[in-house]
Amino acid sequence: MHIFMKKFLLFCYAVATLQGFSGCSPSQPKEDYGWLKNAIDTSVQQLEETVADVGDSVLLPRSIWTGYDMDFLCSQLQREPVTFKDSLRMKPVKDALGSRRYCSSIYDWTSGFFPGNLWYAYQLTGIEDLKKDAVKFTNYLYPLKDYKGTHDIGFMVNCSYGNAHRLSPADTIRQILVQTADNLCGRFDSNIGCIRSWDFGKWNFPVIIDNMMNLDLLFYVNHLTNDSKYKEVALRHAETTMKNHFRNDHSSYHVVSYNSDGSVEMKCTHQGKNDDSSWARGQAWGVYGYTSCYRESKDAAFLQQAQNIAALIMERVKTDDAIPLWDYDAPNTPETPRDASAASITASALIELSTLVEDGQVYFDYAEKLLKSLSSDAYLAKVGTNQGFILMHSTGSLPNGSEIDTPINYADYYYLEALVRYMQVKGIDYKSL
Repeated sequence: MHIFMKKFLLFCYAVATLQGFSGCSPSQPKEDYGWLKNAIDTSVQQLEETVADVGDSVLLPRSIWTGYDMDFLCSQLQREPVTFKDSLRMKPVKDALGSRRYCSSIYDWTSGFFPGNLWYAYQLTGIEDLKKDAVKFTNYLYPLKDYKGTHDIGFMVNCSYGNAHRLSPADTIRQILVQTADNLCGRFDSNIGCIRSWDFGKWNFPVIIDNMMNLDLLFYVNHLTNDSKYKEVALRHAETTMKNHFRNDHSSYHVVSYNSDGSVEMKCTHQGKNDDSSWARGQAWGVYGYTSCYRESKDAAFLQQAQNIAALIMERVKTDDAIPLWDYDAPNTPETPRDASAASITASALIELSTLVEDGQVYFDYAEKLLKSLSSDAYLAKVGTNQGFILMHSTGSLPNGSEIDTPINYADYYYLEALVRYMQVKGIDYKSL
């Protein structure tokens, strides 16, 4: 071969090498995000249709009305009716079954989730009309800034006004958040070391595992004000809850009630199969809450707690698609309801947890599996169905005969939040899908 030709071929080889053999080697396949785009598009269309349907009626969608069958409840709880019948909610009238259920008032503990859904849909897509709708429904909740009657003001205000401030900051919103955080701190008892949950029932000072979710409001206001009292209350509450709510296997009671001196009055699981069972959504609240606490404090004890709960969730799930039964101790039968809300909360928590530890891929992979399952036809509603809700098959409180195998607004909320977090970790946006 002519020496010039040899040099030319060597030159071509070098260029090809530098370019990664782009002309002759197959490129890496692009990740398929079709499921993700469909999930977002479906969610947006469901929300838009619901907003149009509700109009200016000042109603906040919560779920779909469901009834219950006593024999079915007995089979799920594996108890006699006498042990739970007094706690059953009143059945809706027959004509209401299958219709959209709205929050009873803005003081319903779930009132902040629908505005929050609109905020997350806006964040996912940048559609300005969604922002306008989010502002409209958020402003319905303005009187909550003066409400002191429940720990759930953390949910109610942070999911609505908290997202509003994060995505469209304003001094007026800041004032609402600070005032609400002060009201939440007003429910803290320093002798007990916890924020009181409920002002009703047989308990002296009830604290429920759900209360871990309200701490995010205190963390957010701590950053807004640089006042450490909010963070101190939140972390003290988390420490006390970690000490008293969890069993040796890292599963959680739903309710722990305290005597005035800080000793434990009683422990029970109000919304689970029995007092010693592992209620699925309760475990989800726990892993989410302790992940947030570690993010804010970098206290290794909170990280270990989050990882312990995550391990329990991943080990005890009985379903192929990872969407848990409503209680991890519920009968493993085809008719046992699942809880998409627990899956959504867990997915969101595990995505964040994956970013806080070196070996986080196992958490991200599990969260991705949950999201893909939730985004499948088995759980993601078709546009125009499901009374406008995004996800199907959540369970609110089976022992109370309430919201069994139905869509619920907080399932949608944490699903959308998980999608936001997923896209942030992946470094993708809606326009690139």
